[in-house]
Amino acid sequence: MAQPSLLAVSDLHIGHKENRQLCEQILPRDRNDWLIVAGDVGERISDVEWALGLLAERFAEVIWVPGNHELWTHPSEESELRGLARYERLVELCRGLGVHTPEDPFPVFEGLTVAPLFTLYDYSFRPQGARDSEEGLAIAHKAGVVCTDEYLLHPDPYPSRAEWCADRIEYSEKRLAEIDGPTVLVNHWPLVREPTDVLWYPEFAQWCGTTESRDWARRFDARAVVYGHLHIPRTITVDGVPHVEASLGYPREWRRHGMRPELYVDVFDPVRPNLETVGARVSG
Repeated sequence: MAQPSLLAVSDLHIGHKENRQLCEQILPRDRNDWLIVAGDVGERISDVEWALGLLAERFAEVIWVPGNHELWTHPSEESELRGLARYERLVELCRGLGVHTPEDPFPVFEGLTVAPLFTLYDYSFRPQGARDSEEGLAIAHKAGVVCTDEYLLHPDPYPSRAEWCADRIEYSEKRLAEIDGPTVLVNHWPLVREPTDVLWYPEFAQWCGTTESRDWARRFDARAVVYGHLHIPRTITVDGVPHVEASLGYPREWRRHGMRPELYVDVFDPVRPNLETVGARVSG
């Protein structure tokens, strides 16, 4: 029997016809392979259900974490659920499909606890010179670099996205501290700031994570960190731990920069191609 692989993909964005077609092409190498889906499947709950249902039929296990796009309450969406209620609906949907979420017991792959996380962001990846988050956001607005989350990702019932993030950080740290042994950490947003250093628009980093998760890979014995969001598919090493971005991105991006033949990445492939670009694409 072939050794099972831990594979990962993110930012499927199947609201785009071309990306929906790519999703249909995602197949395991072996029937025992696992697939991590690191967020931004799509904006509509029905699209998320279709994509994860398809992948759950093909892979031995599927692990999902939410991205910002799943959390949007989009004008084209049939559901008016906002914030936490929307996230809980997505978790319920995944459980019905047999897909692991950040609210479920962490699955174990070949002795590694795979920990799906949901952290959001708290604007602490501030632009140079910004003394606080308020000043950082003012700099972004002046530069015309404002994430669509500001209009479509509602934090209800939390007063702000930053406060929702703080609650998720506390919850996630408690769960991670209970793990005995090595881990693979999975989150839509990077757990460290370094992946954002190549952004064309550095102001966008404010919507890309939180400084509160900076030491998680070391504290929780991570053998790899898997993330998405930036649409910069590459692997970088931070403090000795590989941080793997598994994004597909928008059609205009993968047409320009190329696409991995297998669409997903193998988290532990030592010859994993590095598709790092000089400047980053912005997910919006």
